[in-house]
Amino acid sequence: MSTGWNIGIIGGSGLSQAIESQAIESQAIELEDAQEIAVASPFGAPSGPVTTGRLAGVRFTFLARHGSGHHLSPSSVNYRANIDVLKRCGVSDVLALSAIGSLNEAMAPGHFVAVDQLIDRTQGRVNSFFGASSSDASSSDRGLVAHVSLADPTCPRLSALAADAAQAAGATVHRGGCYIAIEGPQFSTRAESRLYRQWGADVIGMTAMPEARLAREAELPYALLGMVTDYDSWREGEEDVDAERVLSVMQANARTAQAALRQLAESLTGPREPSPIDHALDGAIMTAPAARDAKLAIMLDAVAGRVLR
Repeated sequence: MSTGWNIGIIGGSGLSQAIESQAIESQAIELEDAQEIAVASPFGAPSGPVTTGRLAGVRFTFLARHGSGHHLSPSSVNYRANIDVLKRCGVSDVLALSAIGSLNEAMAPGHFVAVDQLIDRTQGRVNSFFGASSSDASSSDRGLVAHVSLADPTCPRLSALAADAAQAAGATVHRGGCYIAIEGPQFSTRAESRLYRQWGADVIGMTAMPEARLAREAELPYALLGMVTDYDSWREGEEDVDAERVLSVMQANARTAQAALRQLAESLTGPREPSPIDHALDGAIMTAPAARDAKLAIMLDAVAGRVLR
């Protein structure tokens, strides 16, 4: 019997190898009735197919953020399509699992961080479902504008559940931390890394934005469980960050991340209670019905159909 939970998992570096296919998925994470499904979005091609099934009786739907074989850079990921297809698959909540660098001495490589705040330093990424369907918004007098609250960009309930699960799986977990999202794909310079520490950032990555923004617009509670792989570039005498070191730590943490997912599933024993984020679009649509872009309204059937009908 369904409890109403359908946890969308967006896997990043390292973990994606464990969720790319039904065969690996069912072996590594022991999904019941696992199915790989090709999915489509009006916002373009998502990173790849989803794999859905049950874990301890709870529906989980997995999507590899960087695609099969990690062929998509952080800047090339179609974040809108990824969130849109998860919404179309009936996902109720989204948990992102990502590699992160640490800007905080206490958050050491191998630790897990349940992020609660975000700073967006990405550039040129499409960061909203709303606006106009035309690539040249100035050429049209129609659009579809919405303003959602993002003061607290992650879901406290899902973040706490993910942190509890990671701790039960044996991880050292930090409950809360400010994540700064950079464009990449290069790692930070030492000067940038030190500057971000001055801004109050605790960890650094390349993918949480606009992912978290779009999840909120899609009324999907979003949590980010980051796996610390390195100390970025701010520490004196520390070796430079490189992809080989990052992947080495990620692979060591992959089993813990998989165990955490099982612990999470086993903790979701009761029905899913409503979240305020389920109604994030209430009162957010600013465009009068007569001025709305009809094409965009159709594209938004999954994301915003509840308030546009």
